[in-house]
Amino acid sequence: MDRRRIVGIGLGALAGAAYGTGPLFFKGYVYPVGVDWIAMLVWRFAFATLVSWIWLFVQPRARESLRGLDRRTVARLLFTGAFFIVNASVYYAAIEQIDISLVALLMSAYPALVAVLSLRLGYKFEGKLAWGSLAIVVFGTVLTIGGVNPGTSQGGIVLALLSPVAYAVYILLTAWMAGERPGQTADMRSRGKGAEVPPPVAGAIMMTGTWVAALVIGLVAREPLLPTQIPSAAWPGLVGIGVFAAAIAIQAFYASAARIGAAQASLTATVEPVVVIILGITFLGEAFSPIRAVGAAVVLAGVLLAQFATPSEYRPVVLEEP
Repeated sequence: MDRRRIVGIGLGALAGAAYGTGPLFFKGYVYPVGVDWIAMLVWRFAFATLVSWIWLFVQPRARESLRGLDRRTVARLLFTGAFFIVNASVYYAAIEQIDISLVALLMSAYPALVAVLSLRLGYKFEGKLAWGSLAIVVFGTVLTIGGVNPGTSQGGIVLALLSPVAYAVYILLTAWMAGERPGQTADMRSRGKGAEVPPPVAGAIMMTGTWVAALVIGLVAREPLLPTQIPSAAWPGLVGIGVFAAAIAIQAFYASAARIGAAQASLTATVEPVVVIILGITFLGEAFSPIRAVGAAVVLAGVLLAQFATPSEYRPVVLEEP
């Protein structure tokens, strides 16, 4: 397995793990002190945007790439970032109404959706081994999450079902911005030079689009958004969710998709529900059961199995920093 692919797999897993911290920060430390999902998203992406621009400006190559962008590319990146707010909104609105574990279960449909969409729009899975590993991961996720509590909000379930659909569309948009096209990853098309727009640049611009979209929603909803209106106890959680579950997660996934394709990156990122459950058990006192441990092991086995389905088109390449 070449170095580029290993890095892409690692970045996908990092993205999934970072995303998995979001429910913990929100449901454990932000929502309980009176900050709802709208205000949380505004400050989440405010911190993520700040961190992303700092990360860009400390890198000379990234600054040079930023200066070379045309207005059309910038507009597309801003739109892609703004679209992410659709997924984030329904995801965290659902978390307010139903258990974290159930949201994670329903969200786990997105790798399959991305794989199907990639058949026509991106770099598709090849062979029975790749598709079989996807089935194993989905099955393991179901075991990991466990049962559904009686009396679960139907509205919350509907919101949670919308999330993987919106996220799958966002992933394909992101992959296209990175340079993925039908039958080729971004790395293949660039002959190993990475994404068409480097991850630090794409991440900063997309995050700005997401933050602006969140701010518009917050202003329209007349949310209390001023720092003085946010309880002091919420700030650690808001910083955490902005840095880990936004800045790091989004840039890591973009860089992963550029290297191994959106479908493969999505599959690798399915460590997210495992992380959600582990954090929920450790910090929120959620119930542990042997079936969940088995499910987590199945998910990880499926992710590892998928890495043996290495298409012949992969070539050694020069890596860029994410």
